[in-house]
Amino acid sequence: MIKKENISGKKRVLIVDDEPDISLILKMVLEDSGFEVHSFEDPISALNSFEVDLYDLLILDIKMPEMDGFELYHEIRKKDNEVKICFLTASEMYYKKLRNEEFRSLNKDLFIQKPIENEELIKEINKILSS
Repeated sequence: MIKKENISGKKRVLIVDDEPDISLILKMVLEDSGFEVHSFEDPISALNSFEVDLYDLLILDIKMPEMDGFELYHEIRKKDNEVKICFLTASEMYYKKLRNEEFRSLNKDLFIQKPIENEELIKEINKILSS
């Protein structure tokens, strides 16, 4: 599969998180680490703007209004079954439950718990991108 032309050569990441502060911080941290980043605070807008073969990784918050991260995941998969996707959650209980029950078929490493140190986040993202 050939990604849409990326003149910068940077890995492209899409962040979808309904909390503006989290979205902005994630974007800044990733851009400072050499990624090209697009972000949305509204999952519906993110879905409507999503283009196949544009992104190397999607980072989806799980708990969002209107459409949660898993619903967005399923809708994205209808358009693009190849793009790598990971999930963010701030809830310890929700994080454990999801890793162990609801999305057992997904790699457990694709779930990242907030808050996370910047260096650890970059490490996790690079691990996902290289898998």
